[in-house]
Amino acid sequence: MRWACVLLPHLALDAVLRRQPDPSIALALVTGPAQRRVLHAASPSARRLGLRRGMLLSAAQVLTRDFETCEYDPIDETAARQLLATWAYGFSSQVSLDFPHTLVLEIAASRALFGDWPAIERRLRTELTGLGFRHRLAAAPNPFAARALANLHDGIGIDASRLERALGQIPVERSGLPGEVTAALARSGLRSLQPVFALPRESLARRFPPDVLRHLDAMRGLQVPPLTLFQPPDRFESRIGFDHEIESSQALLFPLRRMTADLAAFLCSRDGGVQRFIVHFEHERHADSELVVGLLAPERDASVLFDLVRSRLDHVRLPAAVRGLRLHADHPPTFVPAARDLFDTRPQQAIPWEQLRERLRARLGDNAVRPLSLRAEHRPEQATHHAAQAVLPARFPERPAWLLPQPMPLRGQVRIVSGPERIESGWWDNGDVRRDYYVVETREGQRAWAFTPAGQSDPLLLHGWFA
Repeated sequence: MRWACVLLPHLALDAVLRRQPDPSIALALVTGPAQRRVLHAASPSARRLGLRRGMLLSAAQVLTRDFETCEYDPIDETAARQLLATWAYGFSSQVSLDFPHTLVLEIAASRALFGDWPAIERRLRTELTGLGFRHRLAAAPNPFAARALANLHDGIGIDASRLERALGQIPVERSGLPGEVTAALARSGLRSLQPVFALPRESLARRFPPDVLRHLDAMRGLQVPPLTLFQPPDRFESRIGFDHEIESSQALLFPLRRMTADLAAFLCSRDGGVQRFIVHFEHERHADSELVVGLLAPERDASVLFDLVRSRLDHVRLPAAVRGLRLHADHPPTFVPAARDLFDTRPQQAIPWEQLRERLRARLGDNAVRPLSLRAEHRPEQATHHAAQAVLPARFPERPAWLLPQPMPLRGQVRIVSGPERIESGWWDNGDVRRDYYVVETREGQRAWAFTPAGQSDPLLLHGWFA
């Protein structure tokens, strides 16, 4: 099994349902001119009410009024398919969209990483369900066979030794052949592909167009034509429009959660992270509003990205009701996962420092939490400064986490733990210091950093506290 097929039989409808807070609602996609509106697709709940694809909208409204409608948008359907192709790129570098409502991906090279076909199938199914798309899966030695098998089976994996027999059981009307060809074969009494494969090639070539023989050969792996391989985009952009104006920011949380989940899937496929992305709020009679989300380090966890947007949204005053959302991120930087010990002793509910840092910045403001970098300076009060990214050497002397703005006399009895460490610097800028620093411990067990002027024994001046 070298190729997997992901068949998306309800792609257009799922692209709309996945954006609904309740995906089980009765919903129908409508299309056609104003004088003859027809149902393009109906959700499971709508089908239980008697609605069917191709039914006139007027007839459906006579039957029941307990359903909602949405305009069928082929651009939205194409965008959903592109998103899924980008997601599939995280499993394989060979992804193709040559088959309608389908994507195929080469999995032979991925089995060393993801395991055998049952393991890959479970992972594909779990992630597709999380993204909100119904699907059928099949695996076969070539993409054309996998596509044909997906019409009849869900989850099947066929190797080369069983391919001919499995293909022979497929009904001709579900084999991917043109309708006029399947009709001609059915009139001849050929109901499945097995007797079709037994026909002489000369007879098939004489009776049918050349594409028929090429399709049959491709399914059997006799002569497989090359596919057009998908190339993932360098930027992510997603848009959700609303049928009515939304005034509550709480009502925006569900579509924002879906958009950040799609962004995370895009980033995982590119093996990258995002350090800056922008959410645009579209208004009816007002210029678009923007929410810029910047991070100190690249991130791609969907829950973290959504928490950042939600926290920052609490501080945004939108000038008008929202008619649509748009999220875009350009050129994702390289993502390096945080190193974790094999036997991590942190409690499960503990928040990693990177996520806590971004939450604090989102709630308190970008300037509330800023990285520190070291200067080539020995004077403690001038040895650090705020920077865009923290730059720390591999090894540096023990220093307190809390440095006081001004040294102050240290009261009470203390025990000297280590020292003295002499710091003598600043003669060139009239800021000359000559100090002997000690690490001391108070009677309460607190560790402090104190100094005396060089050559003196007291008094100790407190300059910082250790964490």
